[in-house]
Order: sequence, then C-alpha cells, then structure tokens
Amino acid sequence: MSPLPPDAVEFIGFAAPRLTSEIHPATGPVIDRDYLHRLARAHEAGGFDRILVAFYATASDPLLLASEIAAVTERIGLMIAHRTGFTAPTVAARQFATLDQLTGGRIAIHAISGGDDRDQARDGDHLTKDERYARTREFLDIARLAWTAEAPFDYAGTFYQVVQGFSEVKPVREGGIPVFFGGASAAALDVAGRHADTYALWGETLDQVRDLIARVHSAAAPHGRKPRFSLSFRPILADTEGAAWARAEAILARTKAVRAAQGLGPAAPPQNEGARRLLAAAAGGSRLDRRLYTAIAAETGAAGNSTALVGTPDQVAEALLDYHDLGVRTFLIRGFDPLDDAVRYGRELLPAFRAELARRGATADAA
Repeated sequence: MSPLPPDAVEFIGFAAPRLTSEIHPATGPVIDRDYLHRLARAHEAGGFDRILVAFYATASDPLLLASEIAAVTERIGLMIAHRTGFTAPTVAARQFATLDQLTGGRIAIHAISGGDDRDQARDGDHLTKDERYARTREFLDIARLAWTAEAPFDYAGTFYQVVQGFSEVKPVREGGIPVFFGGASAAALDVAGRHADTYALWGETLDQVRDLIARVHSAAAPHGRKPRFSLSFRPILADTEGAAWARAEAILARTKAVRAAQGLGPAAPPQNEGARRLLAAAAGGSRLDRRLYTAIAAETGAAGNSTALVGTPDQVAEALLDYHDLGVRTFLIRGFDPLDDAVRYGRELLPAFRAELARRGATADAA
C-alpha cells in the first residue's frame, strides 16, 4: 500500500477469528477459519482500507492471524496489534518487515503498551504503566532503526541494549512500517509525540477529541512530526432514526443479559486513561453531541472500543464528518454483530460518508 496523503480518509474494520462481541458470547473453536475468511473478505469487498487484528493476553497470535487474512484477500491492509515488551524489538521488526514484503506493503503496527496490570501479568509482565510506555518508546526507537538503517547500529537504553543490530529485510515503504499508537496519559503522549504516524483515540465527545488532538500536536511539534488521527466507534444503523435507537437499546439490554449470565457484576474501575475518558463522557449522559451513545461503555466499564454512533447511514456519516472537521482522517468501526454490520457498513455507511465528503469538497471548490 502506498503512503496515504495527509488528507486521505481511511476506514479500518475489525477481525476476530470467531464470532464474539458484547452480545455474542464466544462459542465453538477458538479459531474458526471459515468465519475469519468471510469476515476479512466482507471488509475488502465493502471498501475498507485496513482491518485490525487485536491483541490480548489469552488470544490467538495476531501476526499469524494477519498472515492468514492476507492469504485470502488481495488488497486490504492489515493493522496488527503488537504488545511491546514480549518480543525483542529487533526480532519483531524483522517479523513485521518480512510480512510486509510478503504482502506487498500491506502491514501496519498498532503498538500497545498494555492498559491493564492484570492482563499484563498473564504474560509475566509486572512493570508499571509509565515503565511500559518508556519501554515502548525504546522498542519503537529500535524498530525504526531496524527498518531504516543501512548499517549495523548500537542502542543503549534502560530496557534494551542492542549491539550491532541490523535487519536485511526492510519494509516495502522506505520510511518503515506505519505506526499506530494510542494512550492519553502524560507518559503515553510523550511516546505518541515521538513515534505515532497515526494517533488512535476511542470514540469520545467532540470536545474531548478536540482537546486530545491539540495535546498530541503539542507533543509531536518538538520532534517535527504531524501525526494523523484515528477514532474508534461502534456504529448502530437502521433504516430510520427511531429504529436505530431502538436497536441501540436492545443491544444494551442484551449486553446486560450476557454479562449477568456470565456472573459479571459491576465493571471494575479501569486502569487506563482512555477508558476513564469514555466513562467521564458517559457520566454526562447516555446520548451526547449529535448521536454519540455511551450507555454500553458505562455498562462494560469502557472495556475497549465501546461507544456508538446511532442513526441511519446518512446520519451516522454526518456525525463522522463532525470529527473529520476536527482533523480525524481514520475511522476504526466495528459492529456488535460483526459480520453483518461489516457488510452493511460497506454497502451503506462508507458510501454515504464518501459521497457527502465529495459533495462538500465540490461545494467548497465551486465557492
């Protein structure tokens, strides 16, 4: 994939190796190859630019899942979550560069430091959150050197000491693998300013997004960098606005029922700043801005991407364009019915967004 122009809009979907969501308890085999293939192909057919392969401590390996997705698709890019700290950065850099070459330049890395001490401990990691972000900074320093250095290099850090490191295999893109990065704490923003090609936010209010974009710009300016911005939502669509809100309330009720059946009580207070920001928004009401729905985030303790935009495809497209007006150029969207929603997004939401964006551009040119 060629580097995106600064103003190009990018849509990213979500891949999981089996059907699961807040309203669909995971059942059956951990890896359902047929489902993974259908989900990946639905995103490609629907015009998505990339598909995210997530990471958590008990999940299937995202790098290997991404290679399977690449094998059954032709164009769509892979945004691969990688939890820094468990693979040496020189090794990880070669793994990503190798897959990038094999896929013709379709790979991006979403570097995650880990926002939950309990999940980190499952893989034997007991650093504090600030220490994890400091380790991520060194990891990305070294990975970028491995992707670009023309001669062996040394690196002396707190967490990594590399002597004469070098990678024969380089990414397809001259500047290296595109780096997505998120995190709203002071330690995270320091890493974002140094390394994020695209800074990833969860689905916050317009005011929260405006504030965080400004803070990231301030962190990036001393390094001469201008990152793109990505926003994550769970669009809930229907043919009418009333039907969309009814569906949102049904999804909330189903989420509560699933959690109760699993014996889950009130969600524990989140340890990461991004989830706290979502809950702060939810405290202001379940329906905010044009059509931001926060009730599911409140119910689940904002465990990941959990806020929704609710309405018809045209209405949700208009809400996304409100964020586009703030400088967001990448939208990571996934549904509570993952496969069916991905198909509908590709059929209705993405075309509605792109048509309205083109209309606005034509109007501006005419003016």
